[in-house]
Amino acid sequence: MSMQSQAVEAPSRDVFYRTEEIHAPSSTMLGFWIYLMSDCLIFACLFAAYGVLGHATAGGPGPKELFDLSLVALNTSMLLFSSITYGFAMLEMEKGRQEMTLVWLAITACFGLAFVGLELKEFGELITEGYGPWHSAFLSSFFALVGTHGLHVSVGLLWLGVLMVQVVNKGLIPENKRRLMCLSLFWHFLDVIWIGVFSFVYLMAVL
Repeated sequence: MSMQSQAVEAPSRDVFYRTEEIHAPSSTMLGFWIYLMSDCLIFACLFAAYGVLGHATAGGPGPKELFDLSLVALNTSMLLFSSITYGFAMLEMEKGRQEMTLVWLAITACFGLAFVGLELKEFGELITEGYGPWHSAFLSSFFALVGTHGLHVSVGLLWLGVLMVQVVNKGLIPENKRRLMCLSLFWHFLDVIWIGVFSFVYLMAVL
């Protein structure tokens, strides 16, 4: 009788999956830093390409004739403000204030969308005037560098939207805090890269 009892109870001791958290936060941050370093290499190559090809205008207009520094300055301010508001969101997250965290994330998203919109406006005007990436090596390298950065910002906005939904549904749980920290690193990284773009591509070329 006891052997039958053991046979019946045996399956209850089998474990088919783990229910506890096994994802180490430290490994996530280390992996994300490695990703950012690889992204630095991509932008370093694009900066180098622009440095080499920036004067190859194929007889067409150069940066001084094509770039609207006032529009670019406005665009830069949008991204800088978004970085500040994301910092406010992280401060509210550390205090455990979910609603205010979402408010600052939404403001960050608005600034990010304004940045992408102004960049698309600039690209659209250049292409409409016949100065697309096919026109010269200078414009090819310009569109590649600035467009790659804009693509990163667009992906960051998509990521931000997904995280906002997760915070609404699950709250400021440790997993969401870790994800928001990773996005914070990514967003500030894009801010630093854009300062390089603004200084090296726009400001130096125009001045």
